Amino acid sequence: MLGRSVAERLGVAPPESLFTRDILEIVHEADLFALNLECCISERGRPWEAPGKPFFFRAPPAAAEALAWLGVDCVTMANNHALDFGEQALLDTFEHLAGVGISWVGAGPDVERARAPVVISSGGFRLGVLGVCDHPQDFAAGVDRPGVAFADLRHGVPEWLPAAIGSIEADAVLVTPHWGPNMAPAPVPHVLRWAPVLIEAGATLIAGHSAHVFQGVQGRILFDLGDFIDDYAVDPVLRNDLGLLWLVTLDPQGPRRLEGIPLFLDFCHTRLADGEEAAWVRNRFRDACAAMGTEVTEEGGRLVVAWR
Repeated sequence: MLGRSVAERLGVAPPESLFTRDILEIVHEADLFALNLECCISERGRPWEAPGKPFFFRAPPAAAEALAWLGVDCVTMANNHALDFGEQALLDTFEHLAGVGISWVGAGPDVERARAPVVISSGGFRLGVLGVCDHPQDFAAGVDRPGVAFADLRHGVPEWLPAAIGSIEADAVLVTPHWGPNMAPAPVPHVLRWAPVLIEAGATLIAGHSAHVFQGVQGRILFDLGDFIDDYAVDPVLRNDLGLLWLVTLDPQGPRRLEGIPLFLDFCHTRLADGEEAAWVRNRFRDACAAMGTEVTEEGGRLVVAWR
């Protein structure tokens, strides 16, 4: 989330002010980098008119440069903040991302583009990426209307979603849904019910988000990644200021290994967690995974899930 106070920081400081150098070094271990961009990038638009909507996130054009500096290859825009400042601001976002060579999924100038996957590649390995969200419905793209790839997963999986997953021609397929409510410590029933359907449709890995706190891993499903950078108020129990940076090793046979690196999200600044912070993350992740029958080990301060 690069809006509000993060946007203000980007107006007076370089991208390096958002993350410590060791986080950049870890990120650069990856061949490909995807994330959920929970804001628009624009200098235009006005807040979306929806009764009771409390938060509106908009980042300046410098945010696109910050993402490029991080080495981001693809973002999903399928979330409840993509249209915070209207259709023009969303269209501006696409232009700013394209200008720095970053692909996007989960939103588009029309419903066909919003639902379309993209394929990113490195060293000959092709990763298909598809984004979708289960809220809010009023952000849904239409035939001639910019918006997000909306799927009402509370009531089932629409036919277009498995078809879109199955159509992807790549060595591996990442499906990244924005699902469930904020501040949920565990996946809600409709997420638990429909996630396996997306795997059956051809997803190699599912990486979800929306809760703002990380959840457990079950099979090839990362139910919620938590947050990476923001200016949010901190829940003293759920500790949304403590998170994980996720590194996944994939090959054409599927995922092999997950490494989770504990993070501390300070106000508009993210660093590696240490001491009691890191211990809290380790304990929380182990417990969440154990509840799903998943074993977590530790190697060099990194939390490891081995699929094979």
